[in-house]
Amino acid sequence: MQAFVNRLWYGRQLGGYGLLAILLLPLSALFYLLSSVRRWRFKWGIKQACPIDVPVIVVGNITVGGSGKTPTVIYLIELLRRQGYTPGVISRGYGVKFEGTKWVLPELGAKQVGDEPAMIVGRTQVPMVIGKDRVAAANALLSDNKVDVIISDDGLQHYSLHRDIELLVLDGERRLGNGFLLPAGPLREGAWRQQSVDHVIVNGQTANDNEYAMQLIPGELVSLTAPSAVFEGYSDSVAIAGIGNPARFFNTLNEMGISPLITHAFEDHHDYSAADILAIANGHHVLMTEKDAVKCREFAKENWWYLPVDAKLPAKFEQQLLAQLTALKQGNTNGV
Repeated sequence: MQAFVNRLWYGRQLGGYGLLAILLLPLSALFYLLSSVRRWRFKWGIKQACPIDVPVIVVGNITVGGSGKTPTVIYLIELLRRQGYTPGVISRGYGVKFEGTKWVLPELGAKQVGDEPAMIVGRTQVPMVIGKDRVAAANALLSDNKVDVIISDDGLQHYSLHRDIELLVLDGERRLGNGFLLPAGPLREGAWRQQSVDHVIVNGQTANDNEYAMQLIPGELVSLTAPSAVFEGYSDSVAIAGIGNPARFFNTLNEMGISPLITHAFEDHHDYSAADILAIANGHHVLMTEKDAVKCREFAKENWWYLPVDAKLPAKFEQQLLAQLTALKQGNTNGV
């Protein structure tokens, strides 16, 4: 299904799948109407965004699917800690059923809290709360009085949460696809939204003058069962990916000089079982993303490996973001 949707939304030609996209435009018009009414209620003051006692940074996108938000969140956590802040994170907790809010603890797996929250906390041990209601999640996060800045993983369209800084992350390869709103295209909001955020971050490819280019720097492949093991560059490997843009992972492996025998893309947020992977692996070494790995640890084999990546952004972006936070802090101190 994901491959079909990608061809529909990101195909280059108007024929074939492009014609189907055009036929879906009436539904996109309905989506535009409903989403606009929701947004205008906040713009006209019919509904009010709920204030939060600390600065809130929203990391989001306007397209469906992966764009690099999770590496960006991890990057921000590490940047803010180096500057003396104590960040916390809130998120939806995709695919997890629970009532209210839920703390993401290091011992909880992807089935309990979602793959991306499990990955973020596993990598950083940051205080993190998930919940459909981002305002409730933020207030729960502040209940221990330790967090002094909140990062919202996704939630750009969650207007009930007051935000001080908005970061829009774009997939540099796919950008806005065919430019249509859902379901004819991948857009949650129109291209105009790029002009209203504080910073646009482009993951891969070339950034425009008003954007910041982000690179994802791959680390060394890590064993799921023996983290101290060293990957020997096995040629008899297969690669799997259950992320928004699997091709990005496969291309990264090729750039590292690793050419898997087979590449297999699963649906984003795929709920893995051992049988899923063993059927493809056929005894070979398995390479996967870090996001996939958090869902496979319980049944991992000794020849399964994951690739961690770290986001890198220009110094100018860091300077501007930190200057914004400093101004917010001074404003709060002065009672403004």
